[in-house]
Amino acid sequence: MDASCARPAVGPPSQLPQASQLPQQPSESPQVPQQASRLPQRPAVTELRLSAFKSHRNAVFPLGPLTLFTGGSGSGKSNALQGYEVLARLAGGDTLEEALAPVAGGPSACVPQQARPDAQGRRGFRIGCTVTGPAGPVRLDVAVQAEPVLRVVGERLTGFGETLLSTALRDPGLRTVEAVWHTAGAVPVTRAPLPDDRLGTSLLPLRVAGKTAGQRLVLDAAEQVVVALRSVFPCDPRPELMRMPAAARDGMLRGACDNVAAVLGRTRHECAIRHGLLVTAAGAGCRGPVEGLTVEELDGGFLRAVLARKAGATTPLERLADGELRYLALSLVLLTGPGVLAVDQVAEVLPALQTLTVLADGLDRCLDERQARELVGLAARMCERGHIRLVGTVRGAVGEEAARAAGASVVDLGP
Repeated sequence: MDASCARPAVGPPSQLPQASQLPQQPSESPQVPQQASRLPQRPAVTELRLSAFKSHRNAVFPLGPLTLFTGGSGSGKSNALQGYEVLARLAGGDTLEEALAPVAGGPSACVPQQARPDAQGRRGFRIGCTVTGPAGPVRLDVAVQAEPVLRVVGERLTGFGETLLSTALRDPGLRTVEAVWHTAGAVPVTRAPLPDDRLGTSLLPLRVAGKTAGQRLVLDAAEQVVVALRSVFPCDPRPELMRMPAAARDGMLRGACDNVAAVLGRTRHECAIRHGLLVTAAGAGCRGPVEGLTVEELDGGFLRAVLARKAGATTPLERLADGELRYLALSLVLLTGPGVLAVDQVAEVLPALQTLTVLADGLDRCLDERQARELVGLAARMCERGHIRLVGTVRGAVGEEAARAAGASVVDLGP
């Protein structure tokens, strides 16, 4: 579907976001969602909000099982995925500095270009999301000061009609924020300092005892957000690295897919069904017939991946074109899971109750028309099962047409 509402609204340049500027939710009596059996059992991010992040202002993006951003160069497709990744890293326990390390230009590059510093020289950005799961919809909004000191200046977690957690920077001289979370016991709220370089929501399970009904609501909401955000796999296969041999023991696939040979050497023995599906996908996206995917042992404990052809012929991966390599790597990602991908899941939650989200910037990069249609179709089929979601970007018309034909949620950011 077209998400025309996702086009950012242009407004006046903003100064540093404050806690009071975070989206509000009406206060109601806390109620556990009725008919819980009808709610999704796997928490998932169903909305991404970039209130002030890079090129986006007041942008709200609905996310489905398969969501693809389209638009011209500079429209903000990659920026949307970066905002999602920053939230995911913070939910996983990273500090702000660690979460923003992959962003070219650092924290200052996340601030909208039009934003002007306030009297104290402060500028920042705001991001947030909605996570839907067993606890119903839960909203997380975060305001970050990027200059002159990197810190969280406000955070709000809302659900069940209540503000479950809010934080605010009270004393700029301290490296803490004042946190207030819902208790509904002898006292309505609990106050305590939290570090200003981490996401408070990810710290709640260590600070909230869960003795009162209100505290249990807080823990349920925080866990749902952390579980949904933490299982994220940013993937951008690099063909020039995929052509190199990989150490046999290096069997967890990284985002650049540079160790694909070692992973193929592992998966062909672990799950014959999924490996067979991967061989079928390779045959649909690679030139010439493909009868198998195997590896050759090299000196020093290294492996080289090869395509098995007819009559015993083989084609080493280094001979494949860039489009074939990217297609093959992304198919491998979609057909495997956290046990094969280098993803830091929540160990305390059963894998059956978690959803892996793949962030694929440039999903159709280097792909021809046939490969783009096959890959998007595979993504749609895998996302229908519920254990995997994909948020990606496509630039070419073929990729956009394939996305619409596969029933993906298409967010058009314009020319």
